[in-house]
Amino acid sequence: MPPALAGPSNRIMTVRGLISALTQQEDLNFLLTNRIPRAALTRFMGWFSKIENPWVRDASIACWRMFSDLDLSEAKKTEFKSLHDCFTRELKPGLRPSDPDPSIVVSPSDGIVGAFGAIQDTELFQIKGAPYSLLDLLGDPKLVDAHRNGRFLTLRLTSSMYHRFHAPHDFRIERVTFISGDTWNVNPIALKRVERLFCKNERAVIETKLTSGESLTLVPVAAILVASIRLHFLDLLLNADTRGPTVFPCDASVHKGDELGWFEHGSTIIVLAPDHFEFCDNIKDGARILAGQPLMRKPAST
Repeated sequence: MPPALAGPSNRIMTVRGLISALTQQEDLNFLLTNRIPRAALTRFMGWFSKIENPWVRDASIACWRMFSDLDLSEAKKTEFKSLHDCFTRELKPGLRPSDPDPSIVVSPSDGIVGAFGAIQDTELFQIKGAPYSLLDLLGDPKLVDAHRNGRFLTLRLTSSMYHRFHAPHDFRIERVTFISGDTWNVNPIALKRVERLFCKNERAVIETKLTSGESLTLVPVAAILVASIRLHFLDLLLNADTRGPTVFPCDASVHKGDELGWFEHGSTIIVLAPDHFEFCDNIKDGARILAGQPLMRKPAST
């Protein structure tokens, strides 16, 4: 079909295909998403996304659709006040049920399965051939010991995904440590090129204990354009204005599936679990997973 006769949907597909082809070029992708003023652009996005002007909102969401596979059919609302309101959207009730099996640790968020496996003493990896240490990630030797030789898994949230994250099991949240840092992109291209990337970016270390006493730690990692991480159980907004490392003592009991907070754009969540936990059969490199679906199995006590 000649360009002049192409309908709006065909033009969007053509533009999206062109953008996809360009961003598949790794050098160009890395340049466009990292060799820019990352912190300044992220702060700007935090301000811009909250503008409650219909023209700004509609143009922003239309541009977002052009650059991604954004699907709002699951959203609870059909109208949004701002781009931020759309980013942090709730879903229709019942769309992310948690696996009821008490032996199952579920995914805290929608995401793409990245690196996962056994922690070698205190070393894990962000992508094959790119190791980093638990101490660099967590900053707490005591917590490092709790996860020595344990299990880890990373979940990458793309910009178009549902951005809220939930409790993967019944547990008590004991402490949150916010560690300030950079805002590198967390896509696979950047993970191959930036050593210890997760240890350089802003992140929140959420320390929890299962009812059986085992440690389960969640590490939401911010990225470029992620203006903040909201934690409901502390009624806290963590962003570039929060200086870290800052420790927030906590004593909050939550149930599997309870909403813990949200990102204000796509990013990553790292899950750290004990060594006797086993990955479920659906966990494969690059697999797409939804919040509430099986992640790991906790063996029955003997």
